[in-house]
Amino acid sequence: MSRKILTIDDSLTVRQLLNMTLSGAGYEVCEAEDGEQALRLVLKEQFDVIITDLNMPRIDGINLIEKVREIPGYRFIPIIMLTTENHEGMKQKGKSAGASGWIVKPFRGDQVLEVVRRVLP
Repeated sequence: MSRKILTIDDSLTVRQLLNMTLSGAGYEVCEAEDGEQALRLVLKEQFDVIITDLNMPRIDGINLIEKVREIPGYRFIPIIMLTTENHEGMKQKGKSAGASGWIVKPFRGDQVLEVVRRVLP
């Protein structure tokens, strides 16, 4: 059974690139365009990894991580931030919220796959 990954980004192009990269490596991919849509999906389905943007409308990546960590079954699921933010203070904020990893955009497909493989139990 393939591992299921939720990708969240308000950019359709980024979601498409992630989907192509991850599904090409054998992962099942679900997409959300913002944190609010992602939360609805997380409450209905179980994911093995979540990859989220930081700056999104309605619910940003940090708040999304905090909310997901409160959901039973998601306390230890790997959550990777994928963002243009590279400031150390923001990385610390993400880590404090519960982020398992951080990838700076623009990203390479092999870089995403390496981080996903590293955080999967």
